[in-house]
Amino acid sequence: MLTFRSGLPRLALACVAATGVLVLHTDGVRAQAPAAQAAASPALPKVTLTTGRSTIIETTFDVTRIAVTDPRTADAVVVRPREILINGTAPGTISLIVWGTDARMQYDIVVEQPITALEQQLHQLFPGEDIQVQVNADAIVLSGRVSSTEVMLRAAEVARAAGSKQNVLNMLQVPGAAESQQVMLQVRFAEVNRRALTDAGVALFTGPAGYKNWVARTTTQQYPSPDFDFDKGGLVFSDFLNLFLFNTKYNVGALIKALKQTGYFQTLAEPNLIAYNNQEASFLAGGEFPVPIVSGTTQSVSVSWKEFGVKLNFKPTIAGDLIRLHVKPEVSSLDFNNGVLLEGFRIPAVTTRRAETEVELRDGQSFAIAGLINNSSQTDTAAVPFLSQLPIVGNLFKSNADRKERTELLVIVTPRLVRPLNPDEVPPLPTLPGKFLPTGEDIGERLEGGGGTIDAPKVERHASNTRQ
Repeated sequence: MLTFRSGLPRLALACVAATGVLVLHTDGVRAQAPAAQAAASPALPKVTLTTGRSTIIETTFDVTRIAVTDPRTADAVVVRPREILINGTAPGTISLIVWGTDARMQYDIVVEQPITALEQQLHQLFPGEDIQVQVNADAIVLSGRVSSTEVMLRAAEVARAAGSKQNVLNMLQVPGAAESQQVMLQVRFAEVNRRALTDAGVALFTGPAGYKNWVARTTTQQYPSPDFDFDKGGLVFSDFLNLFLFNTKYNVGALIKALKQTGYFQTLAEPNLIAYNNQEASFLAGGEFPVPIVSGTTQSVSVSWKEFGVKLNFKPTIAGDLIRLHVKPEVSSLDFNNGVLLEGFRIPAVTTRRAETEVELRDGQSFAIAGLINNSSQTDTAAVPFLSQLPIVGNLFKSNADRKERTELLVIVTPRLVRPLNPDEVPPLPTLPGKFLPTGEDIGERLEGGGGTIDAPKVERHASNTRQ
């Protein structure tokens, strides 16, 4: 499209092709013959201005005609015979060609993005820092060089607060920043489970043929005790507990529950994960168990799989010499005692220990992000009324169960900046010290009539492969 303006007689505005620019120059270059100009290829003078601003170009000859490539980027108007007014309307680069009676000049017009309010705010908050801001419809891009990691992180936080609906790409550089953009996270899971159990109780009894035909039994019902079977004339024992005393002469006995149990359990996992900067990685050492789900309308049954075991999700962000980690470790196990019985199938419950946090570490530093301790204690006591209150012998009519459990989970994370190995840096793989099996023992070599390797080319055997 051609656009014409009437500033001077015989003045026209046309569209021509041009190249890009960056530096402001207002000195003109007189037109040369086409052959000489192609041979010399002089640098074009450049005019730089900001969107919404104007500037004046002065020439050394009277202007008779001008042309710009894209009037939507910059508009040119001849205001005097040797002055041209340039108005920047949109960011971009165009060409301006000026003709005189016996001369011609060409300029590169560069229209830059205006300084945004966010960039002005960052310059006020961080004076002396080289921070440039580019804003588009999808993201806010921060570029330049700053003096410290703290300034880089704070500038990104200010940009996120200014544009809550836009992504912020932090490309600010700090002195001494690592070139690696990959993070290996070394994680150590340690879980210690200790439990102690103490049971104490006594059940006294005498049978139908006991002392002077007495039949008696004492129990707190906390532990199993014998039952009488008068049809068979004896006692029925469901559990002898761990101490059983019986007098065959008087048919008197006692069941004693005196038990102490201690347990110690420890699990350890050390997963190593590598993730790219600002990319999430996950790890799972465990499995999945099926959970049936019944639809309310069609009564159809579908299966959903739930994960359990040692699980880790983390997302690293390299900020200069610091590594910011969003870490979510989780340790879960199946608990069938607290499960649900559904149509003959037992669905286990899941015991889960989980932590989610953000930490900042340098390369090789470690941090304990979770020290989850769970203490549980339970005491059950049963007694026979009145008899348990008697001095000394009252303990024979009491029972006691004491259970204590302590579970502790510790998670230690260590980030490291890593890079791929070059071919000459790859270590050799481990090999077995023994030799390969010697040849000559294959079945194919012992076949006749064209089988095996009889018809194949002769194989040269080395001394190292022959049998000794």
